[in-house]
Amino acid sequence: MTLAARTPPLPLLVLPLVLFGVFFHWQILDIGNVGWLLRGTDNGENALGLDAWLHDPAPGFLHTTLLGAPEGTPLLFTDSNPLLSLLAFPLRWALPADAQLIGWWLLACLGLQILFAWLLLRRYAPGPVALWCGVLLLAALPTLFNRVVHVNLMAHWLILWAVWRFDDPQRAASPRGWAVLIALTTLVHSYLLVMVGAIWASTLLERAARDVRMVPRLIGEGLAMIALVAALAWTLGVFGDFAPSGNYGAFAMPIDALWNPGVAGQSSFVPAIAQRPGRAFEGFQYLGLGLLLLIPAAALLARRLPRPDRTAPDSLARYRWLLPALAVLTLLAISSYPDFAGHMLPRWHLPSEIAVALDAVRASGRLFWPVAYVLVFAALRILYRLPDATARRVLLAAAVIQAADLAPMAQAIRAQSAEAQGGPRYLRTPSPEWDLLIAQATDIAFVPADVTRGLGHFQEIAWRAAKARVPVRSVYVARQSRASAARQEAETAAFRAGTVVPGRLYVLIDGERVPPPLMLRARPVDGVTILFEPAD
Repeated sequence: MTLAARTPPLPLLVLPLVLFGVFFHWQILDIGNVGWLLRGTDNGENALGLDAWLHDPAPGFLHTTLLGAPEGTPLLFTDSNPLLSLLAFPLRWALPADAQLIGWWLLACLGLQILFAWLLLRRYAPGPVALWCGVLLLAALPTLFNRVVHVNLMAHWLILWAVWRFDDPQRAASPRGWAVLIALTTLVHSYLLVMVGAIWASTLLERAARDVRMVPRLIGEGLAMIALVAALAWTLGVFGDFAPSGNYGAFAMPIDALWNPGVAGQSSFVPAIAQRPGRAFEGFQYLGLGLLLLIPAAALLARRLPRPDRTAPDSLARYRWLLPALAVLTLLAISSYPDFAGHMLPRWHLPSEIAVALDAVRASGRLFWPVAYVLVFAALRILYRLPDATARRVLLAAAVIQAADLAPMAQAIRAQSAEAQGGPRYLRTPSPEWDLLIAQATDIAFVPADVTRGLGHFQEIAWRAAKARVPVRSVYVARQSRASAARQEAETAAFRAGTVVPGRLYVLIDGERVPPPLMLRARPVDGVTILFEPAD
């Protein structure tokens, strides 16, 4: 055991708190502080889905009929966190009427991220300083914090957990350990499931290649894991009748993403070259200047340092079994619509059947995350072969450069939670009349039904409605069922023809005009046109 491995892990507690304080305001840990979320963001939808489920008088399993009524909505498609929801549901009696758990999820993700980075590196580091500099460099990739607008995807610790399982042959061969990890990942996010699943599949490939007699057993393990995922996916509502979006490749990773921040102000030192729409965020893979210097240095050292025996503890030979999976993830991330420095490269169109199959990973730029983590991990492992004093100096310098480079990014991300310090709960709909209207309504319809055209208003009104247990007939979801889409289209057409349902509160967004037959019945509330006739 190295000296670093024996060092008391006090930084396991300190580093997550430091990172949290640098990137976020502490007030987001107040579970009753929800106003900063209801601002038309994916995180607002995350909080809204859980809130509706907790208030639903007849909740389904991770499914609520208070959003997208009457069909209802699986929490998974509201960007809510099924795993966190299951943990919160037994405690709903103790939660305030306005409750959000986003802040605590962020803190938990940072804690687990640091933990698994430490578990990965502790037996290889030559000393404690080199260890903790490496933990910080591995755990705090810019891509992690870039996902703050969609916090479920900040669970990068699941990727590090998978690499940690792969790193040890005994852990890699444990079906039970993988089953626990894959089940939890399924309950967090489907994109993370693809990434973790690719690493798990690599362990099967390695075991099959080492002992052909294991193939029947490995096939059984694989089928059992697929059955587990399928069962969980069914309970999450994945197997509904959903129309494909047909835009795989629109949110791919540019080829220059590793060294191009993409957006001005993300880096202190590296100039950003603007990416085309959809690429600068989902395809963001900037490593930070510290790592951009460290990784080539490690590659050069790998040629000059004595190469360890393949069976030695610090050998990276086993990682060749990850290469096929990482290559596939990289190709999917770049997609068949590659870009470089904001310019389109030659395209090739996929057959329609393949394009439809890839619709589930249409934000494919995310899929490079495991490749980046393995790349950084391998570089740190190589640098750990240096004497402790040398490794300490190199990694300290890299960590300082990385922190200085990402300072503007940290400030920009922290500003996103500034409203948690004291902003109003309802910014767009402050009038108490909304609560009176909602209390009288049997349900609420937005016109047009596509609430992305007025997502901030939708979230504030739907939040009020969930507390009052009044169903909302629209919802912003990652996947919309064909039946729900057809119903909403028919209801919008009926309203535009002048037909309304008594007891239904109509909220007009995106400049929707009042039909002439209904002109005298409509009125504004907080600048929003509404129409409401109480039921008899």
